[in-house]
Amino acid sequence: MLIVAALGGNALLRRGEPMTAENQRSNVKRAASVLAALIGEGHSLVVTHGNGPQVGLLALQSAAASKEGAFPLDVLGAESAGMIGYMIEQELANLASQRLFATLLTQVKVDPRDPAFAHPTKPIGPVYDEATARSLAGERGWAVAPDGDKWRRVVPSPRPVEILEVSVISYLVEHDVVVICTGGGGVPVVARDDGSMIGVEAVIDKDLASSLLARQLKADMLLMLTDVDAVYIGYGTPDARALRRVGATEMSERDFPAGSMGPKIGAAIEFVRATGKPSAIGRLEDAVEIVKGRRGTRFEA
Repeated sequence: MLIVAALGGNALLRRGEPMTAENQRSNVKRAASVLAALIGEGHSLVVTHGNGPQVGLLALQSAAASKEGAFPLDVLGAESAGMIGYMIEQELANLASQRLFATLLTQVKVDPRDPAFAHPTKPIGPVYDEATARSLAGERGWAVAPDGDKWRRVVPSPRPVEILEVSVISYLVEHDVVVICTGGGGVPVVARDDGSMIGVEAVIDKDLASSLLARQLKADMLLMLTDVDAVYIGYGTPDARALRRVGATEMSERDFPAGSMGPKIGAAIEFVRATGKPSAIGRLEDAVEIVKGRRGTRFEA
């Protein structure tokens, strides 16, 4: 079975952890052991991942340089995808040396008229208290917004339209290569009038890009791995109830927070409706059991 497995940010850096190379490496090792178990079950894998904390840190470092020396978000996204992909590929190869792995920087086409460019919503970088966030916003021209009980920088997050390297990814998969790609949702690009591509200042939602990738690859399953064991109705309340098997027509991402489960549920619904195949959301450590239908939340046609 071909599975597109999307690793949430917790696979790379848990909330509250210092953003150090050692912490990221430790978390990637943990994620790699789970992915290796899926490979051991006989599945073909395409692995995607988030990059919010990492691209935000690179943006901070870039902002510390002169204005002329600062790099745009698309370049920083490519840098972070390369860094994270390197770690995932290396740790997977350490566990499954008999397999072939490849990390591929992935361009994702977006619509320059997407309304998201006028309404930044995607959080990147470290968390701040409100006063610090507002001060930085004034100094650097950022948009900032609440993220739980903290605040973070937010940037435009247009919807993905097309994965440009999908034919290369498909070729590698057909030749039994485990591909790590679409890191951080991919590098956002738009088409010029002459058909050439150019990067834009944005970050694409990783789950929506993973859903698009899974559809373009004709994958058998979209698996979104996070730090929550299932999708909950009334999450965080005394009446919270885990959903285990749901029909895609029964759910709507609008019923869930945009900054939490909303994009994941939207991605799951899009994949199921387009393909008739299942998607699932659940805890990283439960990945094998989620694929077997014993854990997590499974979306079906």
